[in-house]
Amino acid sequence: MPKIVTADGGIREDHWVVVPHPAEGESLALPTQPALIPVRLWLAGREHYAGREDIGVWFDSHEEPEMLADRVNELPLIAVNFPKFSDGRGYSIARLLRERFGYRNELRAIGDVLLDQLQFMKRCGFDTYALRPDKDFSKAARCLNFFSLAYQAATDTDLPLFRRRLA
Repeated sequence: MPKIVTADGGIREDHWVVVPHPAEGESLALPTQPALIPVRLWLAGREHYAGREDIGVWFDSHEEPEMLADRVNELPLIAVNFPKFSDGRGYSIARLLRERFGYRNELRAIGDVLLDQLQFMKRCGFDTYALRPDKDFSKAARCLNFFSLAYQAATDTDLPLFRRRLA
């Protein structure tokens, strides 16, 4: 079973399966275990998935979190896809979900997730990280806390460093 990294540096088994977009003309095929489905398909069949704790959604980097708006907390897990490590739109999606839309449940980074990105993802509000398969999970805890202080405010602290020092 695949593994994921948690924000505290732990490693646990990942019971969620990312379901890709179905090919044109095909319908969505759900696995028997908990599934992350494309956000647009969840919205299209929302009444069918209502109340299911085994269905979450995933955003592609070009999709806007506004499409969920007041529905975000109906989902037990939201994942954000990083199609390549240099695509930073997922960071903005995470901050919007946490800060503007008040998402309180698990937020996961999927796709091309590298060790040196983990602390920045954590500061944007991600709880779990599905590392790229070729990365060493044992190094994740160190990478999540590589810097002892951050200057900017983010989802993990409301005040920038100079304001925290004045307090």
